[in-house]
Amino acid sequence: MPAVLVIAAQDDWPTDRVVKALTDGGAEVFRMDTAQFPQELSLAGRFDARRGWSGGLSTAHRAVDLADISAVYYRAPNPFDLPAMSDPERRFAAAQARAGLGGIITALDCRWMSHPAAMSRAEYKPLQLATARTAGLTVPATLITNNPAAVRTFVGEVGGRAVCKPVATPVFIEGDQLKTVYTRRLSAADLADLRGIDTTAHLFQAWVDKAHEVRLTAVGERLFAAEIHAAGSAGHIDWRSDYASLTYQATTVPDATAEGVRRYLRRLDLRFAAFDFAVTPDGTWTFLEANPCGQWDWIEHATGLPLAQAIADELQGAA
Repeated sequence: MPAVLVIAAQDDWPTDRVVKALTDGGAEVFRMDTAQFPQELSLAGRFDARRGWSGGLSTAHRAVDLADISAVYYRAPNPFDLPAMSDPERRFAAAQARAGLGGIITALDCRWMSHPAAMSRAEYKPLQLATARTAGLTVPATLITNNPAAVRTFVGEVGGRAVCKPVATPVFIEGDQLKTVYTRRLSAADLADLRGIDTTAHLFQAWVDKAHEVRLTAVGERLFAAEIHAAGSAGHIDWRSDYASLTYQATTVPDATAEGVRRYLRRLDLRFAAFDFAVTPDGTWTFLEANPCGQWDWIEHATGLPLAQAIADELQGAA
């Protein structure tokens, strides 16, 4: 019987919603977290010229034949949980697990949402901006640099109105505390003291005057958009910094933007992405970024947009 393989952290409750939508629709689901391998998850994969990969994955309670997997939902699983061993052995074992388990799973010829290789590539913001431009989306002037002089030149060229944001994940751990680096507008004081810019890559972008922002969740060909309105000044710059000030409203996507988003997905071989747009007072949608593994559940909760069901439908080819 065809089965959907779900690969996600065991405690990821948005994935619980997708699994429920799948099973409510009669789908066979095998859910796993890579953290279960090798202590709770067993792999036995066999390759031959007639069938390709066969054999299966199993836990103490469930099993699935590789040949029966018709679709894979891949969403940020945890690292392998290896038995006690020395650090060199652990590194070696982790590499073998990644190449063995990961290699077999990524070799599956089925519907993916989305393939990990495509997702990994699509995380690079320079590629996101280039793809958005060629897809026909409006993009802001952007500089990535570790050169303070280049920053001052760029800010001057965009009329002195610019923001600084991380190039990669904004989250890091320091002193056992989870910290987030938010987008910030550059001030004259910032430009007067750019010490530290030369230590790594930084992303600077022209400030976009905005009436509000939009989180557009793309699931296959279906697009679900929600306006995000921030009541506070911090949330107006980066809405992630002040969730308490936000309100949401489902909205429609302009035809040109919808076409650009679908071109973007096709060019990066994605079936899912969470797009962030700034909408100017005159209604122009400006692309900011697109996360191939972005959060969506809070948007469904706030607006009623049927995202979990849309993901389940896409995995079954029923969208």
